[in-house]
Amino acid sequence: MLREALRRDAGLALSITATTRAPRPGETDGVDYVFLSAEEFERRIAEGAFVEWAEVHGHRYGTLREPLDRLLASGRDAVLQIDVQGMRSLRALGLPVVTIFLAPPSLEELERRLRDRGTESESTIRLRLENARRELAARDEYDYVVVNDVVDAAVDRLLAIVAAERAAGVAPDPNADAN
Repeated sequence: MLREALRRDAGLALSITATTRAPRPGETDGVDYVFLSAEEFERRIAEGAFVEWAEVHGHRYGTLREPLDRLLASGRDAVLQIDVQGMRSLRALGLPVVTIFLAPPSLEELERRLRDRGTESESTIRLRLENARRELAARDEYDYVVVNDVVDAAVDRLLAIVAAERAAGVAPDPNADAN
């Protein structure tokens, strides 16, 4: 869904998340994720290189400050794929963020999607479903909730939120006339 939103709105740019988990088949370092060893991730935490980070599904994930700063300096709206912990961290920092919770239509549908992907072990699927239950309980902490049911409809809802926030002056409009 996010890939489609990024394709349809050139003013959006994905902030690539760093992680300690191993790449899945077909994933590319620096494109899908920045894959770091546990030691390298820990070193970067100590250096203050992350805007936010959390342990999720037994691995660490985080948003690196330097690439995010470069992305924001380009005038585009940064899209961060973060969990509830990450959202709370950004809010605690007082950063001007618009938070959108992307929800599955149901836990049953989420389980079907995870199984259909064929990239997760049974124990990982169970862990992800348990974490999803906890995260769904926090959806009211977000500014918006978009149910990812039919991809095109969910993308339309997401882009409508982006357009409304840009119109309200919260996010820069990359299509606005610079004069």
